[in-house]
Formats: sequence, C-alpha cells, structure tokens
Amino acid sequence: MQPTADTVTAEHQNFARAATRWGVILSGGYGTHLLGLTRLVAGDDRPKQFCPLFGGNTLLEKMRQRAERSISAERILFPLLRAHRPFFVQEPGIRPSQRIVQPLDRGTAPAIAHSILSIHHCDKNATVAILPCDHYYPGEPAFTAALEAAFEVAAHHPASVVLVGVMPRNTQTVHGWIELGPPVDPSGDAFHVRSFCDRPSPRFAKQLVDRGALWNTLVMVGHIDAFLNMINAARAGLANAFHGCLWDGEELNIAEPFYQRIYTVDFSRDVLSIQAPNLLTLRAGLPGWNDLREPQSLIDVLEAANISLPWMREWRATGQLLARAAEAESAEPQG
Repeated sequence: MQPTADTVTAEHQNFARAATRWGVILSGGYGTHLLGLTRLVAGDDRPKQFCPLFGGNTLLEKMRQRAERSISAERILFPLLRAHRPFFVQEPGIRPSQRIVQPLDRGTAPAIAHSILSIHHCDKNATVAILPCDHYYPGEPAFTAALEAAFEVAAHHPASVVLVGVMPRNTQTVHGWIELGPPVDPSGDAFHVRSFCDRPSPRFAKQLVDRGALWNTLVMVGHIDAFLNMINAARAGLANAFHGCLWDGEELNIAEPFYQRIYTVDFSRDVLSIQAPNLLTLRAGLPGWNDLREPQSLIDVLEAANISLPWMREWRATGQLLARAAEAESAEPQG
C-alpha cells in the first residue's frame, strides 16, 4: 500500500518535532539523604545518582537510557557538580561534550536556567524535557509513554510548561503536590494547574487526595520560550548571571565567580509555585513512581518488586544507625 499524502505529512511533522527535542538530565544533587545507604552499597560517599541501587546500572545511566528513547543523545545535557568528577567520569554513556560542570550547588533553578539558556543559544525552536535522574519508575514503556504524551501536549500548547504528575498512593507528605484546575480537553489527561503544595500536613494531604491532586514527579516538558518566560518572570537575575558562559557543544566547566553571585534557588518552590497560570499537568500512568528521598523509600520499592540484593540484609541490621549517622553528618556546618 502506498502512503497517502496525509501519512507523509504526519511523518514529516513527527520528524520535524523530534529534530527539535532536547533533554536536560539533572545530575548535580548531593544526595545526602541516602548517604549511609550508598556507602554500604558502593563503599564510598557517592550521591545516589551514581550508585547502582537496583544492581547493574546506576540511576543516572537508567535515566540516560530512558531519555534516549525519545531524544537524540547529542541533544541531551547533564548539569553536574565539579566535586562529583570522580563519579561522573565513570558513567560510560555520557560523552564529555554533554557535560555542564557546575562549581557549586545552588539548587535546581540555576542548573535548569543555565541549560535552558544554552539550548536557546543553539536552537530557538527547541522543546525541552527536564528529567530528574535519581527517581524510580516501575515500567520503562510506561515512562516512555508518559514522556511522549508530555511532548505531544507541549507541542499543542507551546506557551505552557507541562508537568508530569502521578496519582498518589497515600497521604505521604514529603512529596510536592499539584492541585488540578479545569481539563485542557474533557477527553484527555491534561489539566491546567490551580496551585502547588509542598510538604502538606497529613490532614491537608488527605484533602488533596480527595480533590484528585497529583504528586509532582518534576518531569517537565515545554517549548524553550515557555521555560525562558517563566524563569525571567520569577527570577530574572538568573538569566543575566550566565551572560558569556553558555554551553556550545563542548564540555563546559563553569568558573566559580559565576556561581558565587547566585543565591540558592529551588525551581519547584521559587519558580513553578508562582507560575501556576503558565503550567499544565499530565496525569500519567506511573503508579509505582518514587523519588527515593529516604532509605526506607528504596527498601519499599525493592520489596514491592521482589528484588533481593546482597546489601539489604546488612542494611536491615545496621541501616537505622547508618542513616542517622549520615543525616547528622550532612547537617553539620560546612567549612
């Protein structure tokens, strides 16, 4: 059967959209909440994203593989921390040309803003996916379907950033919550965002569940201009801070003076939460998503998946002591 004109046109449109897709895999967190556990698994103080917590590949490598099912490898960037070089140079799937090395950790907003500005410099028609690297997703096809759906919603609504949300399993208060506004399309799973709530009380979390609110996975997709508009509206100084220091296709090591004049800024709290009218959310089918914020979160995920690893028995015996020691160490003032 010969392809019809409509089929050829649709294929051309899909190819054109894929050619403008970019990804940013956030890889620079310190990961101190799991420090006691990662010491047990890896034998050193590596952050969780560089640790093979499920056996085999690291969390970062797993996210790289997920991203490359939807985005070309040469258009995926990795904001990293200079202090983590001994770990990220061991990641076999990351090319040096994909690395943006930050001298200091100033929260998620500077890393995202710098990446967005760099991509805009290269491709002013880009659609960008922001992907945390250290979360758990229960099924690879389900994640790919959710990311593809988010790209599709963003293509039809280029003025908005699309957040991927999941139905809550309980009234857990450590996650960020998205309160839904009216649906974008009555027959779909995309909604306007009414508001955000970070770490609600248990009582309010129960109310959020009753209202149909979603957990925020922090997976975001949007046209480059939608991200830039949000960043400039919420924290205009971030864009100015990186003038003359953008990624241009080679490994970039950002000089420390650029970061010394930046305050710590959290993208979810300090940008998204005050830009709700410019956001949409997609209710995705990822029922087992977990941000692995605490050691027990990882243990729960492994046990639910019937995964038994050699270090788990030792963790059950000593884990609480190790976790408390690591928590106390991460809370100590840094010189």
